[in-house]
Amino acid sequence: MDQNKVDMFIMANQKYFPAEKIMYLKEKLQSLDEQKFSLISTIELKDPTTILLISIFLGGLGIDRFMIGDTGMGVLKLLTGGCCCILTIIDWFTISKKAKELNFNNLMTLL
Repeated sequence: MDQNKVDMFIMANQKYFPAEKIMYLKEKLQSLDEQKFSLISTIELKDPTTILLISIFLGGLGIDRFMIGDTGMGVLKLLTGGCCCILTIIDWFTISKKAKELNFNNLMTLL
C-alpha cells in the first residue's frame, strides 16, 4: 500500500482511534492491498466527541450506551436514571475511550 495514502488516512482519522494503537493500525494498513483499503475507507466511525456530548446531556437516558452498541447498559441506565446518576458520571470520563475502542475493533474485524 502507498505510504502517503496510509499517512493521510491516519491523519484524517486519528481522533477516532486510541492513541496507543495508532502505530499498530498503521502497520496493518501498510500491508493491505488497494481493494481492501478502499473498503476500509467506507467504514462509518463513531465520533468520540459527539458521543461525549450526548453522554453529558442525555446520559441519564442511556442514549450514549445505545450509540456504542452497549444495549444492556443502555437499558439499565434508562430504567434506573443512570443508577441515580452514578453510571452517568462514570460515563462522562470513560465513554470517549469506549467509542475509540469500538472504532478500532470494528476496523480490525475487516482487516
